[in-house]
Amino acid sequence: MINIFKIVSFLEGISYILLLGLGMYYKYFLDDPTYVKMFGMPHGVLFIAYIILAILLKYKLKWSGETFGIVCLLSLLPFGTFFVGKYLKN
Repeated sequence: MINIFKIVSFLEGISYILLLGLGMYYKYFLDDPTYVKMFGMPHGVLFIAYIILAILLKYKLKWSGETFGIVCLLSLLPFGTFFVGKYLKN
């Protein structure tokens, strides 16, 4: 399950960067919201999957509140989810 979580965290990070980078650029500079819609739904689904997997792993691996909080905080920061795999190795 931890490997699935690492894959989802990586994909969630990619979708977040695409949404913020391309989606917001096209929406606000080129007045075309198409890319926000295109990247927004996959990002939302991956974000929800990330949080659900984090909750499941919290109980399965008996994470402390601090570890769980850091994992959740990393989901909100651009590029943060790329560090989840390295953080969980410790």
